[in-house]
Amino acid sequence: MRIARFRHPGRFGAAYPPLRPALLSAALLAVNAAHAARPMITDDARIVDAKACQLESWVKKNPDSTETWALPACNFTGNLELTLGGAMAREAGRTQTTDVVMQGKTLFKSMEPNGWGIGLAAGAVRHPLADTRDWYAYVPTSFSFRDDAVVVHTNLGWLREGETRRNRLTWGIGTEAQLAERTWLIAETFGQNQGKPFHQLGLRHWLVPDRVQLDATYGNRNGGGNGERWFSIGLRLLSVPFLP
Repeated sequence: MRIARFRHPGRFGAAYPPLRPALLSAALLAVNAAHAARPMITDDARIVDAKACQLESWVKKNPDSTETWALPACNFTGNLELTLGGAMAREAGRTQTTDVVMQGKTLFKSMEPNGWGIGLAAGAVRHPLADTRDWYAYVPTSFSFRDDAVVVHTNLGWLREGETRRNRLTWGIGTEAQLAERTWLIAETFGQNQGKPFHQLGLRHWLVPDRVQLDATYGNRNGGGNGERWFSIGLRLLSVPFLP
């Protein structure tokens, strides 16, 4: 996605004013939410194991709304991860589907310890409330240091906004650092070629190594105060290879 990859601030416009403030920070997250390994927004140059699947789910608390995400993904062929999922948001007593994500991701070079990897992801995010669809593509790269104890990810991509019909540059830089055998610290910043970027800090902990993961994050727009901050808690499940 890991979206995104990004959904853009103000996407709903005047047609959906109650949802606009509540989903302002989430606007930048939807595209990359489908791609990055939780809890990162900046995507990595990795995919689900061949013939295996994963389910990433999380709850994201904004100042005025709560989002619930579920993004299942499978790798049927060995080098093509397919994701189909979405999000629902609850605000002012209403719960509505806000995003439906479809994405494919492949690798040109797999990352090895103390090496690097690069791939390509592309997809679409449909926004049922606004009756629009965004298209995007981006290149994730990852760099391993200290035998994978520290990994740096960079993203550079393109977003076509369905509502405004504008093209935007998207970017992200993130780091994973191992704190203990099963616990990782993540830190990242990401944004578009317009507006202030966002940042996010979090922890990732494996309850069962490479199979069951819990995570939690805090994020905000740079200089955004309390109006655009968010907290999230997530659960990630990865299967063994089982597909034919």
